[in-house]
Amino acid sequence: MLGLTLAYRLSQAGQKVTVLEAAPVLGGLASAWQLGEVVWDRYYHVTLLSDAKLRALLRELGLEDEIRWAVTRTNFFTGRSMHPLNNALDFFRLPVLGPLDKVRLAATIVYGSRIEDGRALEAMSAEAWLTRLSGRATYRNLWRPLLRSKLGSNHEKASAAYIWSVIRRFYAARRGGLKTEMFGYVPGGYHRILSVLAETLRGAGVTLEAGMPVTSIAASGTGLTVAAGGKTRTFDRVVNTCAAPIATRVCEGLSDAERERHDAIVYQGIVCASLLLDRPLGNAYLTYITDETIPFTSVIEMSSLIDRALIGGMHLVYLPKYVPLDDPLLDAGDDAVEAAFLPALQRMFPDLRRDQIKAFKVTRTRHVLALSTLNYSDRLPPMATSVPGLSIVNSAQIVNASLSVNESVALANEAAAMLLAGEGMAADRHAA
Repeated sequence: MLGLTLAYRLSQAGQKVTVLEAAPVLGGLASAWQLGEVVWDRYYHVTLLSDAKLRALLRELGLEDEIRWAVTRTNFFTGRSMHPLNNALDFFRLPVLGPLDKVRLAATIVYGSRIEDGRALEAMSAEAWLTRLSGRATYRNLWRPLLRSKLGSNHEKASAAYIWSVIRRFYAARRGGLKTEMFGYVPGGYHRILSVLAETLRGAGVTLEAGMPVTSIAASGTGLTVAAGGKTRTFDRVVNTCAAPIATRVCEGLSDAERERHDAIVYQGIVCASLLLDRPLGNAYLTYITDETIPFTSVIEMSSLIDRALIGGMHLVYLPKYVPLDDPLLDAGDDAVEAAFLPALQRMFPDLRRDQIKAFKVTRTRHVLALSTLNYSDRLPPMATSVPGLSIVNSAQIVNASLSVNESVALANEAAAMLLAGEGMAADRHAA
């Protein structure tokens, strides 16, 4: 969505744009796939009421009025029992925290949601900030397990800005303060969004080429030579939107200092299982998990939000696991993931039988989340590189905000403005 939105903005300004996509289909993390008889998103995505940039793009594509909004439910699994977490009464019944701890936790969330700029929080670790605000018991019993489930061993490297960005985004999804969450989706999911976006891009003269992994980008005369799919072509400007380690591998001519900055970014990978069931699980969109023995981060019951008629009357569930790049699960087969995940899911939902699971499929991405570490902004490389005409724009430059499609669209808008204004791009030049 970052690259496609950027291509859209550049084409609107009169640029001739070619998009080279390594995968066989467009969309990256937002792409769809087939699970059993169902076509839906590979990863779980929702639109929040506060996702202004994404909603503006959908409005331009004629899709905003199609968004269906729904109230979602949340559960909380402590390792021993499941608890609803949908209102103040549920919150104060939560058994993992004492009364004073709950008051401090609520105050932390409200305080964090009101901080406008999280830059100063990059100087402090997430552990130090959360312990100071919520107390050591709350950090030990709630925040630490949640951070570990999301970041694994990298949770010790996260700055306070990371958890602040998460708090701020999901608090903004609430309608009426701490009351009701409203999530939305376009019928057909991102398969529908990407189809309309691709059609719009082609109509604007943008060339879209999937299954075209780029192997090198190098300065050549007055332009940049790009090798992809066994052929070489030249562009006036190139924007590489791959994750930093991939970008530095294919971009030639970068300085040692630039490579060091890109390679210093700490990434999280993801292993995500998608399941189709003939029965519901807990009828909650999101189930938080604080039991560190559960091998996945949370349970996302997408069918509690979307109209099940769109997915053949089935129940769609995601089991994501965020992992450091050296985690062996990233290279494990689907059978190994299933063997690890299903017994844990049955611990959470003891009445779930294997024959009720009609499809189980795993997707993996090694570089998903660039972790906001200490003093992150000070060490982040700029979009423009030392190679004339070459920019590197990727999700690592989503600073002090949680990774989402909305923030990817916002970054694309920012990058387009930088390229067109700050870099003085003339109309009708050819960019990739």
